[in-house]
Amino acid sequence: QVRLVESGGGLVQAASSLTLSCAASERAFNNYAMGWFRQAPGKEREFVASISWSDTSTYYADSVKGRFSIFRDNAKNTVYLQMNSLKPEDTAVYFCAADGRPYRGILTTTREYVYWGQGTQVTVSS
Repeated sequence: QVRLVESGGGLVQAASSLTLSCAASERAFNNYAMGWFRQAPGKEREFVASISWSDTSTYYADSVKGRFSIFRDNAKNTVYLQMNSLKPEDTAVYFCAADGRPYRGILTTTREYVYWGQGTQVTVSS
C-alpha cells in the first residue's frame, strides 16, 4: 500500500525556520508531482506549494511565496518544505500529497491529488 509519511513539525517562535519532510514508500513517486497543503482549525485545507515530477517547476501560494521552498530528493523518495520567516498565521497541520498519475506538472487543488500523508502539526508562537 502506498504511504506518505510527514515529519519535522513542531512548536517554534515567529521568524524561525522549520523543514518538513515527506517520505514516499515507493520509488515510483519520483515520477509524480507532489504538493504541500495545510489546514488550520475551523478552516478548509489550502494549497501551499507544488513541485512537478521533473523537478523543473515549482509553484507557491501567495501567502508563502518568498518564505517557503519545496524541493525533492529522488534518491531518498522524499519531498521537503523549507519554511523560513514563520508567522503565527502559518500555524496549521501540514499535509503532503502525491499525484495519482505520473509525469504531470504543477497541481494546486486537493482534488488533483490522490495520495495523502497523515499530517504534521506546525505551531508558530508570537
